[in-house]
Amino acid sequence: MQHVYFPTESIISMQYLMENGTSTAISVVGNEGLLGITLYMGGESTHSQSVVQSAGHAYRLPRSRVKEEFDRHGELLLLMLRYTQALITQVAQTAVCNRHHTIHQQLCRWLLLSMDRLSHNRLTMTQEFISNMLGVRRSGVTIAASRLEQLGVISYERGMIQVLDRPQLESLSCECYRVVKKETDLLLHYLPQRQIIADVADIRTVTLPQG
Repeated sequence: MQHVYFPTESIISMQYLMENGTSTAISVVGNEGLLGITLYMGGESTHSQSVVQSAGHAYRLPRSRVKEEFDRHGELLLLMLRYTQALITQVAQTAVCNRHHTIHQQLCRWLLLSMDRLSHNRLTMTQEFISNMLGVRRSGVTIAASRLEQLGVISYERGMIQVLDRPQLESLSCECYRVVKKETDLLLHYLPQRQIIADVADIRTVTLPQG
């Protein structure tokens, strides 16, 4: 890895790819976080792969500058460490959710996490893409999405998901979403993240296409 990415309008899913070609999303990164924690945690690579699930802009910082900022022990270091703790909570809760909760609950959790990282209520993606994110069969996603549509929670047409009733979506989700949301808000809500990042020298804005 040569850069750390700080999404501003995009969403990136971190996936773990198995030897048989199947995959499961282990975390979702948006405007609350960053992609590339291995560059300041002592590693140079990762076993997971990143997929842009919602296209948009992001800040990009070279690896050398990331390490310089980390060694300065300034505001960006505090921000990165707090985000790392929030990310650990999300990965752990995702593992629990995948093991103990239904596809329907997992879909609700994933939609809510995605909505938290967007300024609108629309997601552009196919059911096949969602099934890869959740690591489940496409038929299971079809059934779960159809149920949400029948309840008036979402509308789904031609790869576009629109959330119509967020309060009901939250009530249908398992406790995993609330755990991750609470931890993220506790660690990150009061820090001016975007301004801290934008003030770093050598940072550049890039566009991340979907896929």
